[in-house]
Amino acid sequence: MHHFSYGLLTPILAYAASYVGCLLGLMCAARARVLTGGGRRGWLLIASVSLGGTGIWVMHFIAMLGFTLDDATIRYNMPLTVVSALVAIVAVGAGLAVVGSDARKLYRIALAGVLTGVGVAGMHYLGMAAMVMPATMSFEPILFTLSVLIAVVAAAVALWFTLVIQGRVATLAAAAVMGVAVCGMHYTGMAAMRLTPDPTGGIGGTSFTGLLPPVLLVVSVVTVVLLIFVAFSASPAELVEDAEFAARMRRTAHERQERANAQQDLGPRPHSESVPAPSAGSLAAGAPQPVTSRSGQRTRLPSPTPSPTVHQQPISRRLNRRGTGD
Repeated sequence: MHHFSYGLLTPILAYAASYVGCLLGLMCAARARVLTGGGRRGWLLIASVSLGGTGIWVMHFIAMLGFTLDDATIRYNMPLTVVSALVAIVAVGAGLAVVGSDARKLYRIALAGVLTGVGVAGMHYLGMAAMVMPATMSFEPILFTLSVLIAVVAAAVALWFTLVIQGRVATLAAAAVMGVAVCGMHYTGMAAMRLTPDPTGGIGGTSFTGLLPPVLLVVSVVTVVLLIFVAFSASPAELVEDAEFAARMRRTAHERQERANAQQDLGPRPHSESVPAPSAGSLAAGAPQPVTSRSGQRTRLPSPTPSPTVHQQPISRRLNRRGTGD
């Protein structure tokens, strides 16, 4: 039984896959923190696929490629292998749903860590049980318990990271720590495995060469799509700015609607406050115009006094001027 048949190649590749998956999961969780409703659920789903699928299950599968037996071929139960991947994704998604968005609720983080850790450990041992080989599998109790405890603690720390980690440097460092924890859990569980030869085993299953190409294809496509999607999506800071701008626009529209409703409730101005326009005939005749005061009383302005003209002078004065001229 050999755990590192290809030397350091499989551990390095396994850690790289775990690091990329954890990094994607943290980036998606950071976007989910600042959103609500459908947007938050969508990012949490992507985070579950990234953490549970790429960060945990793909890491496990790559590490298992380095496990070989002398004079025996290891085959894989394909349905059980797929189920183990689904268990990892569902366990991480359940943990993210339970932990919520408040890092101060430590009891939620602890509960989610236990739920996710047990699920991740279950995925790990389901993946090991999917190996079809001429041997019977058993586990050393102390190392088995230690691997489960590592999975629980690693899951709790990972979920706590999804709530508090901000900034590029912190995210990169947190993903590195999470990758170490996931790999440590895997190899501790592998060290707990004990095999007893069984000539009747090793029948059925899919060979390594038949399983590797579809797994690599699916993993590569999903990882690349997730990377492109996250890279071109809005950052958490931009999502916060967009949410604040949308909230301001809603408040402005609501205030405008309230002002419009208030004006409709006031109705037209009372008749006592209106000032009638003077008619054209009265303006031409020079007649005084009535003015309505705010109290409702009508007053009349005095008519302007016309200036004297030549035709309005006394007759005696005109006669005297005529007699003088004679």
